[in-house]
Amino acid sequence: MLKFTFEGEKNFDYKVLCLGAHCDDIEIGCGGTILKLVETYPNIMFYWVVFSSNLQREEEAYNSANKFLKNKHIKNIVIKKFKDGFFPFIAIEIKSFFEDLKREYSPDLIFTHYRQDLHQDHRLISEFTWNTFRNHLILEYEIPKYDGDLGNPNFFVNLNDEICQNKIQYIIDSFPSQNNKQWFTEETFLSILRLRGVESNSPNKYAEAFYCRKIVF
Repeated sequence: MLKFTFEGEKNFDYKVLCLGAHCDDIEIGCGGTILKLVETYPNIMFYWVVFSSNLQREEEAYNSANKFLKNKHIKNIVIKKFKDGFFPFIAIEIKSFFEDLKREYSPDLIFTHYRQDLHQDHRLISEFTWNTFRNHLILEYEIPKYDGDLGNPNFFVNLNDEICQNKIQYIIDSFPSQNNKQWFTEETFLSILRLRGVESNSPNKYAEAFYCRKIVF
C-alpha cells in the first residue's frame, strides 16, 4: 500500500479548505483527519465553510469548529444560511459564493462531499468544489446515513484511538440538537472508523476514508 504525506517540513504553512453542506458534515466526514493534521503540522491553517444552518445550529457549528481547530489554526469560519434540502434550486447563489471563495483563498488541500452521495445538498457542494478548484488536491469524505450510499474509497488516513475518541466526543458534545436522531450515536461514528481501519490495515484499528479522483505525485 502506497503511503502519501505532504512535501516539505512539518512547520510549513499548509492551507486547508473544509466544505460542508450542513453543520456537522465536516466533523463527521473528516474530523479525525483534521485533528491529525493539527497535531502533525503546527502552522497549518484552515478555512472552514458550512453552507446551511439556523440560529441554534450556527452556534453549535462555531463551537465545534473551534474545538477541532483548537482556536489557533483558523483562517476563517463561515456559516451560511442556504436552505437545507434545497441547494439544487438555489444553485446560482451557492455558485456565486464559490467564485468569491476562489478569489479569496487558494488551499493546498480541500475536503468536500463525495460526488455519489445521495443527499442532493452534498452532491451539489461536491460538484461546485470541482468546478471551482480545478488545480487542487481534493479529498471527498463520506457521511453514513439512511440512504446506504457508502462506496469503495481509495484514500485512507489511519487514526489512533485518542484521535477517534476526541472526534466522537467533540461531535456528540457540540451538536445537542442532533442527539434525538437514531443514527447520531458514538456507536455509529466508531463503527465506520473501525470498518475503514480494517480495509486500510490500520495499525491502530481505525481510519477515515476518502475518494480521490485525481492526484499528481
